[in-house]
Amino acid sequence: MSYDIIERSEVPLTKEDFASDQMVKWCPGCGSHAILASLENVFPKIGYKRENFCVVSGIGCASRFPYYVNTFGFHGIHGRATPIATGVRVSNRHLSVWITAGDGDLMAIGGNHFIHTIRRNVDLNIMLFNNQIYGLTKGQYSPTTPFGQITKTSPYGTIEKPFAVGKLVLAAQGSFFARALDNNPKLMVDVMFEAAKHDGTSVIEILQNCVIFNDGAHKEIADRTTAADKQLILKHGEPMIFGKDRNKGIRLGAKGLEVVTIGENNITEKDILIHDVTQEDSGIHNMLVDMKLPHYPMAFGVIRAVPTPTYDELLEEQIKAAQKSSPIKCVDDLLNSGDTWEI
Repeated sequence: MSYDIIERSEVPLTKEDFASDQMVKWCPGCGSHAILASLENVFPKIGYKRENFCVVSGIGCASRFPYYVNTFGFHGIHGRATPIATGVRVSNRHLSVWITAGDGDLMAIGGNHFIHTIRRNVDLNIMLFNNQIYGLTKGQYSPTTPFGQITKTSPYGTIEKPFAVGKLVLAAQGSFFARALDNNPKLMVDVMFEAAKHDGTSVIEILQNCVIFNDGAHKEIADRTTAADKQLILKHGEPMIFGKDRNKGIRLGAKGLEVVTIGENNITEKDILIHDVTQEDSGIHNMLVDMKLPHYPMAFGVIRAVPTPTYDELLEEQIKAAQKSSPIKCVDDLLNSGDTWEI
């Protein structure tokens, strides 16, 4: 519903309309450059007026986004982008609100706000830049850093189990989750557009490279020469087929998801699972977000998009119902209600 009520531009807008006049100060080669370009490309595609977009951030490299996009924006404090964006969205349902934040900002100091925003299903679009490190503060391990990795704050290797972003989102009753890579701008634009159309909290995990403090964090999955065999690009209503020769697929076996080869052991395309983003039960979606190398390809694209009442819609309905039934219609009614005295 929100996608339909936000005012659209009467003239076609372009990427250049959303580019700010600020110098982009990320490191050369940082994945954030590609994410910024994708966001600037998807905003004209969404079609809203420029003043109907708002970008909110916390602290970290990703938090520079409000300066680099020619829209309304708010640069918040560490971990607090989600409650700030909640206030923006609830107070003005004619704004398309986007959050840009890193894995440390959202899932460490901002972790509590993150899960409750998802649980409430506020109509926000969250882009989580997952480079598995703290970049702005110079290379400390983050909540998504792999177990055992040596960093500035774990010289002998981390001894903490990392968060799996997708599983956390689904556990918090998330209604929308997608995953993309910073070296695939087309897929980023596609999932951003689907996030914009979704009513509720949409979370896009973007696997991003930090060239300075965690270079090559996703190189095994991001390598273009082997991507076809290591990435499963999901599309709603289509079979889960991947591979260089498009002959590998995912089916549901007795012990969970299985990778099979079409044409072997009597396997046909009919045996391959059809992706359904709207399936309310999150069982298959959980299995998809949990797939990882070397036994499975990693799932990308929109994994879950379930229609669910939003916090902002329910709040507005509640306010309207209270206004309709209340005998108090104005401040005079309030001041003259109950016991009054003349002095």
